[in-house]
Amino acid sequence: MSGCKSPSVHAFYTFDTECMGNEMDGSVVLRAWGQGSSRSEAMEKAKRQAVYDVIFSGIRIGQCNLKPLVFEVNAKEKYESYFNDFFRDGGEYEKFLKMDATKMGSGVKAESKTRDSYAVVVRVLRANLERKLITDNIIKK
Repeated sequence: MSGCKSPSVHAFYTFDTECMGNEMDGSVVLRAWGQGSSRSEAMEKAKRQAVYDVIFSGIRIGQCNLKPLVFEVNAKEKYESYFNDFFRDGGEYEKFLKMDATKMGSGVKAESKTRDSYAVVVRVLRANLERKLITDNIIKK
């Protein structure tokens, strides 16, 4: 029995961004995770991760299957200064987030010995984000 340990909290959570719903106004409701030394730091990282995943990774878990907005190979490197500025603290990415979708699952905590992980449920204005990336010549349509 000494080899049997109770599973860690992390075993019950997926740390991938999950689609909670696809709104009819061009936005999507997502649950994203962030890690930090404090709750507020982790929640801010989770918000940034939600937008990052919409742009670069797409969302494959949950109620919708969304392709990434940027398909170009090495786009992160090619437009590095643009995205560094876009995702900086207080950056443009915040304009594409709405916290009105705060529902169940927001603020869920998974603990480890060194860092805490928190989930946040946000609405990402995906259509507006796509228009911004087209206007700024990051993607072509």
